[in-house]
Amino acid sequence: MRGLYAIVDVGTLASRGLEPVAFAEALLEVRPAALQLRSKESGSRETLALLRALAPLCHRAGVPLVANDRPDFALLAGCDIVHVGQTDMPIERVRRITPLLRVGVSTHTLAQLDAALAARPAYVAYGPVFETHTKVDPDPVVGVDGVREASVRATAAGVPLVGIGGITRARARDLVGLVDAVAVVADLVPAEKGPAVLREVTARARELHELFVGVRAGAAQ
Repeated sequence: MRGLYAIVDVGTLASRGLEPVAFAEALLEVRPAALQLRSKESGSRETLALLRALAPLCHRAGVPLVANDRPDFALLAGCDIVHVGQTDMPIERVRRITPLLRVGVSTHTLAQLDAALAARPAYVAYGPVFETHTKVDPDPVVGVDGVREASVRATAAGVPLVGIGGITRARARDLVGLVDAVAVVADLVPAEKGPAVLREVTARARELHELFVGVRAGAAQ
């Protein structure tokens, strides 16, 4: 996994008047490292319907589709990966239920990171790297220095590291060589509206993706 880990956040898109599938199509033009649907405020039926709409688009583009929190939805929709947090189903249990589904894990401390790395997930996310406003009650900021230590451990374990939390196009440059990919939410969504907005989404995604493509994590240590 290397490049942009693009997050389609339904709540953020609704506040900007953007439709999730059209937004995802704009992101998929750059073939990001992964595309995750985050639909915290939506009902189960709507979330599953969105995943099922996104799955064929992602598969045609050769981009892994990630379901957030729900391994059952990931299976039903034909996703490639399920992403779990510290309060979600443990990775060992996910694997017992869905042994063919890859699992990514969010971590916020070095102790959580070490435990996740020992389980050999598809990737481990670490953060928030910077202050973030897209999550309610976020964990303490780990900063670039925290990511640097996480990078040493993830590189030694041979597990891809994804930086997450408050990452923008400007801030992402501080993480080049430390992480394999960056998860981005708000900075992919332009404030302006109009016919050119989806072209701007693609341009922002491309800028972020190309920063990390071909750059191995650990190179800046």
